[in-house]
Amino acid sequence: MNRRPSRLLQVIGDRRHTSLSSKGDLSIAPIGVFFFSQWEQQDHYLRIQLASSFVDQVAQTTINGSAGQVEVLPEFRARNPEIEQISLMLLSEIQNGGMAGQLYVESLTTVLAVSLLRHSATQPCITPYLGGLSQFQLLQVTDYIHDRLADEIQLADLAELLGLSQFHFSRLFKQSVGVPPYQYLLQQRVERAKQLLKMTDQSIMEIALRCGFSSHSHLGKWFRHFVGMTPKAFRSEQG
Repeated sequence: MNRRPSRLLQVIGDRRHTSLSSKGDLSIAPIGVFFFSQWEQQDHYLRIQLASSFVDQVAQTTINGSAGQVEVLPEFRARNPEIEQISLMLLSEIQNGGMAGQLYVESLTTVLAVSLLRHSATQPCITPYLGGLSQFQLLQVTDYIHDRLADEIQLADLAELLGLSQFHFSRLFKQSVGVPPYQYLLQQRVERAKQLLKMTDQSIMEIALRCGFSSHSHLGKWFRHFVGMTPKAFRSEQG
């Protein structure tokens, strides 16, 4: 939104609300409820819609009680820095063309759903999981990732492997490894690329595809991020 507040009319269901709206204001509308917004001047806003089946799944696996007992309540001009930050991270990923990958987007949307349920649900009681993954669980997951680096790995697949919700799996994985699953996947793809650059004469494009990157530039972005140089420069240094 613009820095200068703008006058905003909103309708959620049978409720109407008119006020000045500024950057950071959130409106929350339950799934299936009519939602309408109208500004008196030109402005920009981010609208995120979560599928009811997805929210129900998150509720069932992270909240004490069944999804049917949880109701997201409508709100006008709410404030929640966590929801705002996650939303902006999703927007940035879209604007960057999905460079971080599907696992990153799935992780963000899962945390967004949990944050929404915490903030605006009638029963926002999140079941705690502590202590990280066991060594056996960690080996299961890392072996699965290493065997499928060229594939599109989904957060749901990793969580299902251990019988955990996506939200709790992500938290326990980060407690155990120190980084979230999407970042670990990117690191391992870059490590595989380094091995292939050292040991083969395959083109950088071929190596990118073998390591799960969509293009030469996609590999280059993350290779520079983790290694500090381009794949071509790294190969040249191996001499």
